[in-house]
Amino acid sequence: MVSQIELTGVTKRFASHDVPALHNVTVDIQGNQVTGVVGPDGAGKTTLLRLMAGLLVPSMGRLMVAGQDTTTPSPALRERVSYMPQRFGLYEDLTVMENLTLYADLRNVLGADRHAAVEHLLAFTGLAPWTTRRAGNLSGGMKQKLGLACSLIQRPQVLLLDEPSVGVDPLSRRELWHMVYTLVEEGITVVWSTAYLDEAERCSRVLVLNEGNLLYEGPPDTLTRRMSGRTFLVTMDTARRRHFAADALKNPLVLDSVIQGHNVRLVMEKGTANPGVPFPEIIFENTEPRFEDAFMSLLSSTQQNSAQTQRRTVTAPITEPPTKHGQIIAEARSLAKRFGSFTAVDTIDFNVRQGEVFGLLGPNGAGKSTIFKMMCGLLKPSAGKARVAGVDLLKAPARARERIGYMAQKFSLYGTMSVRQNLEFFAGVYGLAGNSLKNAVARMVEDFQLESYIHTNGADLPLGFKQRLSMACATMHQPAILFLDEPTSGVDPITRREFWARINTMVERGVAIIVTTHFLDEAEYCDRIALIYRGKIIAADTPDGIKHSAISEHSPKPTLEEAFIELIQRDMPVQAHSLSAS
Repeated sequence: MVSQIELTGVTKRFASHDVPALHNVTVDIQGNQVTGVVGPDGAGKTTLLRLMAGLLVPSMGRLMVAGQDTTTPSPALRERVSYMPQRFGLYEDLTVMENLTLYADLRNVLGADRHAAVEHLLAFTGLAPWTTRRAGNLSGGMKQKLGLACSLIQRPQVLLLDEPSVGVDPLSRRELWHMVYTLVEEGITVVWSTAYLDEAERCSRVLVLNEGNLLYEGPPDTLTRRMSGRTFLVTMDTARRRHFAADALKNPLVLDSVIQGHNVRLVMEKGTANPGVPFPEIIFENTEPRFEDAFMSLLSSTQQNSAQTQRRTVTAPITEPPTKHGQIIAEARSLAKRFGSFTAVDTIDFNVRQGEVFGLLGPNGAGKSTIFKMMCGLLKPSAGKARVAGVDLLKAPARARERIGYMAQKFSLYGTMSVRQNLEFFAGVYGLAGNSLKNAVARMVEDFQLESYIHTNGADLPLGFKQRLSMACATMHQPAILFLDEPTSGVDPITRREFWARINTMVERGVAIIVTTHFLDEAEYCDRIALIYRGKIIAADTPDGIKHSAISEHSPKPTLEEAFIELIQRDMPVQAHSLSAS
């Protein structure tokens, strides 16, 4: 197999950073396959792809892409390489067709070639029925398909995709992967950067980066096999699993501890012969390792990552006794929302109890965000009732919002204000003043370890600290219920663990959580899940119950993502065959 990308001793330094973004990376990327690039935030993934695209020049070393030296400006490189960045440059006020036409102009694709390319890409991506729709009105999955189509308007030899599936639901993500593998079969080399490690398992080869260093290069299953015999599921009383998961990390033999439905998944340090010893009266069951287990082990074994691996344990221990749980804190009764003749939410009922994590899952456009906004008091229902902490949101929305915390999917704090200024502003919004405001801000700075960034503007924070600040602002008034809208979209597994350690601590104290997410491994943290499709709840159960209901002959032990797709397919039998083929 011929190398399409060759890096020899590539280093990239930026004047504003003391540590190189990439350090002495040497690797050959073969053609006609998908190569994954994974690593924590700040590992160098985006820098690597921008170097491959010729948008950056190496500080040291040599980089050849599609036979072209990227240090020498060349029209041939631009013709042979397409790059789709994290935030693809679609023009939201332009229609699907207008965006495609614009990118055809930029690529100098004219006449009959343009017509043929556009027609092919519209059919390939399934966007043909939506050519007159503005890009800003597309769902997350459709935006990514349009972005991919614009990248392919001139057929490339190498396609670089920087986290293309962030914010995309599992159905659209499966379709995106199907399209990419179709491109590979047609001879295109794909490099796919991702924060979702289940996607790395789909790649032929994977590059693991950390702090600019290449830690591993090779097939993902080769790295995963190193974890054989070190991964376990622990089954216990459901009410204990959060406390157990936190306490497990105190044990030096435990490398990783995450909630997986009713169970806790443990990854043990190498050479641990009897994992039951430090946990008497607990029954362990061996389980197959995942790539994410190997990823966490690889990072923990590198000396330069010690500070990152330590931070996930900072907030994990639960030191306060749990608050009494069980009281209903939020409920929807025959809740509906119509926009003209379109029914976005169709008569749904659910409740959420104190000290419970409740997940709203569904494809893009299913109605999750509309439900979210009605339950937060941001959108008036067309019918039915929404109550929070015993308060009717229709009758007293302001009083209800005093008991609510809300963390948006996208960083929605003030980027030009410092961390302290954001904290003080939101404390005031939630009605805190005087010593109460001062004490709340001090508590958040300490609890979320924000002191080192206290004078930094929100826009300049690292992604993990943006998330910390967002949660601090949402919880500083000690709400009874916290709404989380895709809170960890695009973040790495280490940051995700830190986030959920904090959430689990709050849940143990009795706070109720309503969360939406497209990352279904994360949904395993939920106590109950409502699966939304076409504005209706089509399934409601525990994560394990949802998986059990999706068991079929071709999938006897489905993951939560497989169960999600299976249940959606059952509700739309006409489309099921085409989706399962993906």
